[in-house]
Amino acid sequence: MAIVRWLGENDLFSQFDRMQREMDRLLSPYRSSSFGSSVGRSNSGIYPPINLYDNGESFVVRAEIPGLDPDKLDLSVTGNTLTLRGDRKPLEVEKGWNYHRQERDYGEFRRALTLPEMVDSTKVQASFKNGILEIQLPRAEQAKQRKIQVTSA
Repeated sequence: MAIVRWLGENDLFSQFDRMQREMDRLLSPYRSSSFGSSVGRSNSGIYPPINLYDNGESFVVRAEIPGLDPDKLDLSVTGNTLTLRGDRKPLEVEKGWNYHRQERDYGEFRRALTLPEMVDSTKVQASFKNGILEIQLPRAEQAKQRKIQVTSA
């Protein structure tokens, strides 16, 4: 007599797998992030999504923050750590409307980025255009590369 295992939606292992995926989705915003992610890889749950560039003189951070009032952003730099804080308000929904899908998150957010080197916090500049926040973080003088002149003896 052969025993055949039924792999339907009510299967215990299928339910555990579904529960694991749901827990991963719920907890993903609270997991730490790093700059080690590769291009094209999703950072689902990390907000705001950013790109970090290095032009030799400064670091440039570009963050996607659509629909947010730039006056409601709080940016700070301490040492080599940039912190972005803000609050995204939910969009008003017409009375009597019901959601079929809701993927846009809202609420308070905080993202701290450790930069590769120290920056000069007195020269940091930020601009906001078309939902993109751009932050220019000039390297601190002691972090800039210097050419050393070699003299003959």
